[in-house]
Amino acid sequence: MAGGREIKTKIKSVQNTRKVTRALEMVSASKIRKAQERMKQSRPYARLMKQMIGHIAKANSEYVHPFLAERQEIKRIGYIIVSTDRGLCGGLNSGMFRRILADMKQWRDQGVEIDLVCIGQKGSAFFRRLKVNMLASVSHLGEQVHVDQLVGVIKVMLDGYSEGKLDRVFLCYNDFINTMAQKPRQDQLLPLPPSEALESKHDWDYIYEPDAQQVLDHVLTRYVESLVYQSVLENQASEHAARMVAMKAASDNATKLIGTLNLIYNKARQAAITQEISEIVGGAAAV
Repeated sequence: MAGGREIKTKIKSVQNTRKVTRALEMVSASKIRKAQERMKQSRPYARLMKQMIGHIAKANSEYVHPFLAERQEIKRIGYIIVSTDRGLCGGLNSGMFRRILADMKQWRDQGVEIDLVCIGQKGSAFFRRLKVNMLASVSHLGEQVHVDQLVGVIKVMLDGYSEGKLDRVFLCYNDFINTMAQKPRQDQLLPLPPSEALESKHDWDYIYEPDAQQVLDHVLTRYVESLVYQSVLENQASEHAARMVAMKAASDNATKLIGTLNLIYNKARQAAITQEISEIVGGAAAV
């Protein structure tokens, strides 16, 4: 059994750890409300953009935008991966990374090459270790995320798709369900999924000014940017929720460990006292 001094040192160390975890829990609890508000305020815009683009895609237009056309042969795909900048948020990042790696393996087995861009420090560091073809990355976006911070990495993927270098683009992030549940999600960003764009066609079309190509180029670019921006907000709310839950569990475990160490310390102290009394009694009896 360890000595009383060693046990007291361990207790002090766990107490200091509990102070840190409680502080992180309180910080995340204070930030999660604002993150949820930003996420909920952006959801209607992203949803309406999705509906509008689906409506345009179903029109019987003579001009078919490259973002709406399904390519028969898939040679290279791209991933936009949204992760957190900081850790200590449980299995939020690792769960999504495992899913992405499994999906990548399926594509590689089919001979498809992979490019990716990362939003967030954790994703960038993880995939750099795997030596995948990372085209761009951005991190340290802060609490108030702006679309301007994301335009660079988005443009890399849009240009690659427009030039024919990429045949399909996926968006990977953590979808915020509630405070206790966050789900890894992978959406097909380009071309538009068949369920939205290719289910049916109508006999009417829009009148575009100055022309369909310029209008659709602008609208579809804003559509992609809105989806990526919304995914970043969803991932940010998921990060604070996951960190709050993880730090609360860590604080509870620290409290239990301190109780266990206190029992061990008391037993060690009682054993030491009993041994001293026995030595005194034994010495008195010998005299």
